[in-house]
Amino acid sequence: MFALEQLLTLLFVSMLPVVELRGGIPIGVAMGLDFWTVFVVCVIGNLLPVPILIPFAGRVLRWCATWPKVGFIFERIIDIGYNKIGKINPHYLFWGLFVFVAVPLPGTGAWGGSLVATLMGLRLRSSFPAIALGVVAGGIVIGLLSYGVAGLFGALVM
Repeated sequence: MFALEQLLTLLFVSMLPVVELRGGIPIGVAMGLDFWTVFVVCVIGNLLPVPILIPFAGRVLRWCATWPKVGFIFERIIDIGYNKIGKINPHYLFWGLFVFVAVPLPGTGAWGGSLVATLMGLRLRSSFPAIALGVVAGGIVIGLLSYGVAGLFGALVM
Protein backbone atom coordinates (compact mmCIF):
# COMPACT_ATOMS: atom_id res chain seq x y z
CA MET A 1 0.00 0.00 0.00
CA PHE A 2 1.12 3.54 -0.64
CA ALA A 3 1.50 6.15 2.04
CA LEU A 4 -0.83 9.09 1.65
CA GLU A 5 2.14 11.42 2.16
CA GLN A 6 3.91 9.94 -0.88
CA LEU A 7 0.88 10.38 -3.10
CA LEU A 8 0.28 13.95 -1.90
CA THR A 9 3.93 14.78 -2.48
CA LEU A 10 3.68 13.54 -6.08
CA LEU A 11 0.41 15.41 -6.57
CA PHE A 12 1.78 18.73 -5.32
CA VAL A 13 5.15 18.41 -7.08
CA SER A 14 3.32 17.76 -10.35
CA MET A 15 1.28 20.93 -9.83
CA LEU A 16 4.38 23.15 -9.65
CA PRO A 17 5.38 25.23 -12.67
CA VAL A 18 8.56 24.11 -14.47
CA VAL A 19 8.79 20.89 -12.38
CA GLU A 20 5.35 19.50 -13.30
CA LEU A 21 5.04 15.76 -13.98
CA ARG A 22 8.49 15.81 -15.57
CA GLY A 23 9.82 16.02 -12.01
CA GLY A 24 7.01 14.12 -10.32
CA ILE A 25 7.53 10.85 -12.18
CA PRO A 26 11.26 10.56 -11.35
CA ILE A 27 10.43 11.36 -7.72
CA GLY A 28 7.88 8.53 -7.78
CA VAL A 29 10.57 6.22 -9.14
CA ALA A 30 12.88 7.27 -6.31
CA MET A 31 10.08 6.48 -3.84
CA GLY A 32 9.84 2.98 -5.28
CA LEU A 33 6.23 3.33 -6.42
CA ASP A 34 4.79 1.43 -9.37
CA PHE A 35 4.37 3.12 -12.75
CA TRP A 36 0.57 3.32 -12.91
CA THR A 37 0.19 4.89 -9.48
CA VAL A 38 2.87 7.47 -10.20
CA PHE A 39 1.54 8.15 -13.70
CA VAL A 40 -2.10 8.70 -12.66
CA VAL A 41 -1.26 10.87 -9.64
CA CYS A 42 1.23 12.99 -11.60
CA VAL A 43 -1.12 13.48 -14.58
CA ILE A 44 -3.94 14.57 -12.26
CA GLY A 45 -1.60 16.88 -10.36
CA ASN A 46 -0.25 18.39 -13.56
CA LEU A 47 -3.75 19.05 -14.95
CA LEU A 48 -5.32 20.51 -11.78
CA PRO A 49 -3.96 24.07 -12.31
CA VAL A 50 -5.00 24.26 -15.99
CA PRO A 51 -8.68 25.25 -15.44
CA ILE A 52 -7.44 28.13 -13.26
CA LEU A 53 -4.50 29.16 -15.45
CA ILE A 54 -6.24 29.54 -18.81
CA PRO A 55 -9.00 31.94 -17.72
CA PHE A 56 -6.74 34.08 -15.50
CA ALA A 57 -3.28 33.99 -17.14
CA GLY A 58 -4.13 36.83 -19.52
CA ARG A 59 -5.23 39.07 -16.67
CA VAL A 60 -2.09 38.28 -14.68
CA LEU A 61 0.16 39.00 -17.68
CA ARG A 62 -1.55 42.34 -18.32
CA TRP A 63 -1.23 43.23 -14.62
CA CYS A 64 2.46 42.28 -14.59
CA ALA A 65 3.01 44.45 -17.67
CA THR A 66 2.14 47.49 -15.54
CA TRP A 67 5.00 46.88 -13.10
CA PRO A 68 7.80 49.41 -13.22
CA LYS A 69 11.23 48.18 -14.40
CA VAL A 70 10.10 44.64 -15.39
CA GLY A 71 6.76 45.31 -17.07
CA PHE A 72 8.42 45.48 -20.47
CA ILE A 73 9.23 41.75 -20.22
CA PHE A 74 5.55 40.90 -19.82
CA GLU A 75 4.59 43.34 -22.56
CA ARG A 76 7.00 41.50 -24.87
CA ILE A 77 5.41 38.15 -23.97
CA ILE A 78 1.97 39.55 -24.73
CA ASP A 79 3.19 41.03 -28.03
CA ILE A 80 4.74 37.74 -29.10
CA GLY A 81 1.53 35.94 -28.26
CA TYR A 82 -0.77 38.24 -30.13
CA ASN A 83 1.48 39.00 -33.09
CA LYS A 84 3.18 35.67 -33.76
CA ILE A 85 1.22 32.88 -32.11
CA GLY A 86 -2.07 34.52 -33.04
CA LYS A 87 -1.27 34.10 -36.75
CA ILE A 88 -1.22 30.30 -36.57
CA ASN A 89 -3.77 28.56 -38.76
CA PRO A 90 -6.69 27.49 -36.50
CA HIS A 91 -6.61 23.99 -38.00
CA TYR A 92 -3.17 23.45 -36.49
CA LEU A 93 -3.86 24.88 -33.05
CA PHE A 94 -4.96 21.63 -31.39
CA TRP A 95 -2.03 19.55 -32.67
CA GLY A 96 0.47 22.34 -32.17
CA LEU A 97 -0.60 22.79 -28.56
CA PHE A 98 -0.55 19.01 -28.05
CA VAL A 99 3.01 18.68 -29.40
CA PHE A 100 4.18 21.72 -27.42
CA VAL A 101 2.92 20.22 -24.14
CA ALA A 102 4.04 16.66 -24.95
CA VAL A 103 7.69 17.55 -25.58
CA PRO A 104 9.46 16.87 -22.28
CA LEU A 105 11.49 20.07 -22.01
CA PRO A 106 11.40 22.74 -19.30
CA GLY A 107 8.62 25.24 -19.91
CA THR A 108 6.66 23.09 -22.35
CA GLY A 109 4.30 21.32 -19.95
CA ALA A 110 0.77 22.15 -18.86
CA TRP A 111 1.77 25.56 -17.43
CA GLY A 112 3.51 26.61 -20.64
CA GLY A 113 0.68 25.16 -22.72
CA SER A 114 -1.86 27.11 -20.68
CA LEU A 115 0.11 30.30 -21.27
CA VAL A 116 0.28 29.60 -25.00
CA ALA A 117 -3.47 28.84 -25.07
CA THR A 118 -4.14 32.13 -23.31
CA LEU A 119 -1.94 34.05 -25.74
CA MET A 120 -3.72 32.39 -28.67
CA GLY A 121 -7.06 33.44 -27.20
CA LEU A 122 -8.27 29.86 -26.77
CA ARG A 123 -10.92 29.01 -24.26
CA LEU A 124 -10.58 26.26 -21.69
CA ARG A 125 -13.06 24.06 -23.55
CA SER A 126 -10.99 24.01 -26.75
CA SER A 127 -7.50 23.94 -25.22
CA PHE A 128 -7.88 21.55 -22.28
CA PRO A 129 -8.14 18.36 -24.41
CA ALA A 130 -4.91 19.19 -26.28
CA ILE A 131 -3.12 20.03 -23.04
CA ALA A 132 -4.43 16.88 -21.33
CA LEU A 133 -3.34 14.63 -24.20
CA GLY A 134 0.04 16.36 -24.26
CA VAL A 135 0.48 15.78 -20.52
CA VAL A 136 -0.38 12.09 -20.96
CA ALA A 137 2.07 11.75 -23.87
CA GLY A 138 4.78 13.60 -21.97
CA GLY A 139 4.14 11.37 -18.96
CA ILE A 140 4.62 8.27 -21.09
CA VAL A 141 7.92 9.63 -22.44
CA ILE A 142 9.15 10.51 -18.95
CA GLY A 143 7.92 7.13 -17.69
CA LEU A 144 9.95 5.38 -20.39
CA LEU A 145 13.00 7.41 -19.45
CA SER A 146 12.50 6.98 -15.70
CA TYR A 147 11.42 3.37 -15.43
CA GLY A 148 13.23 2.11 -18.50
CA VAL A 149 11.63 0.32 -21.38
CA ALA A 150 11.77 -3.09 -19.67
CA GLY A 151 10.33 -1.70 -16.42
CA LEU A 152 7.48 -0.02 -18.22
CA PHE A 153 6.61 -3.13 -20.25
CA GLY A 154 6.64 -5.08 -16.99
CA ALA A 155 4.12 -2.57 -15.61
CA LEU A 156 1.95 -2.93 -18.72
CA VAL A 157 1.82 -6.72 -18.38
CA MET A 158 0.68 -6.57 -14.75
